[in-house]
Amino acid sequence: MESLAGKTVFVAGHRGLVGSALVRRLESEDCEILTATRAELDLCDQAAVRAWMRDRRPDAVFLAAAKVGGILANATYPADFLYENLMIEANVIEAAFRADVDKLLFLGSSCIYPKFAEQPIVEASLLTGPLEPTNEWYAVAKIAGIKLAQAYRQQHGRDFISAMPTNLYGPGDNFDLNSSHVLPALIRKAHEAKRGGAKEMVIWGTGSPRREFLHVDDCADACVHLMKHYSQAEHVNVGSGEDIPIYDLTRLVCDVVGFGGEIVRDPTKPDGTPRKLMSADRLRGLGWAPKVPLREGIAATYAWFREHVADA
Repeated sequence: MESLAGKTVFVAGHRGLVGSALVRRLESEDCEILTATRAELDLCDQAAVRAWMRDRRPDAVFLAAAKVGGILANATYPADFLYENLMIEANVIEAAFRADVDKLLFLGSSCIYPKFAEQPIVEASLLTGPLEPTNEWYAVAKIAGIKLAQAYRQQHGRDFISAMPTNLYGPGDNFDLNSSHVLPALIRKAHEAKRGGAKEMVIWGTGSPRREFLHVDDCADACVHLMKHYSQAEHVNVGSGEDIPIYDLTRLVCDVVGFGGEIVRDPTKPDGTPRKLMSADRLRGLGWAPKVPLREGIAATYAWFREHVADA
């Protein structure tokens, strides 16, 4: 599928962070974009998904729909995270097979990898060790999605592929301090510290752990690139290939936001995994590289946050 022009493309999960970025990216592909809200189509309803896919028969499917949440949500609702994500991916992949969809891309998560995987993490690290316990329910479901795509490729010859994004951020992110990931949380904390005239801003731990970040528009662009140019069973990491210490990230966010107070580290709070960086070699070998520098991406995300969240 070297071109999406003239194709009908279904984006499952179009209201989410990745799904909405995919819709933005596909608008330049001269294709018909299909979407469905949860009220219009319950992806956990097998019969409904089969009927919807049979009636519309898309040429390509981006499976970005998922039940997502942080550590607290995973610990509180393990059955929901496992069941709902298994149902979503199983129903969409099976229905895509029945409707003779030409190509499907399944979106996973970097949490599929073992907790102590060697850095940077290569695709072959999958299933080589125990998972991080705090999000294993979500991780197990995502691993099942990868294997399901591989199984339909092996048994039925379907061109179903998988992509594993790193930590994503951008417009449409979750900025709730109780459930958001580190980058949007830092943006909100810095903004509120600046607005409140605070002299300092506290971050958890030593600030030494290193994390990788990718703007969601780069992720969407990478997924479209894979849809056009990749057709193998093994999943592909989608990341920047670079990481940054959390303390340095905090300084960068504060600089972008305009908070000039002191950054205070709280060593009584946990640091988490010292480093989590995915290898980007395979994706680079396919001719794709990110375009959005971290500082520029943070500035654009902060502008979106101010318009849609802080001042809404």
